[in-house]
Amino acid sequence: MALKMDVARSSEARARAETNFKKEERAKDGAKAMMEYQANSRAVREKMARLKALRLAKEADDKAREAAAQPEARKR
Repeated sequence: MALKMDVARSSEARARAETNFKKEERAKDGAKAMMEYQANSRAVREKMARLKALRLAKEADDKAREAAAQPEARKR
C-alpha cells in the first residue's frame, strides 16, 4: 500500500513539475515574441521617419526650384 502511495505522489509531483515547466516555457516564448514585435515596430517607425524626412526634403527642393524658375518666366 505504501508503494502505491509513493507512486501516486511521484506521478503527481511529476505532473506538477511538467505543468510548471510548460508554464515557464509559454512565458519565455511570450516574452520573446513581445521583444520581436517591439523590435519590428521600432524598425517600421524608424523607416517611416526616414522616408518622411526624404519626402519633405524633396518637396522643399522642388518648391525652391519652382520659386527660382518663376521669376525668369516673368522677366521674358
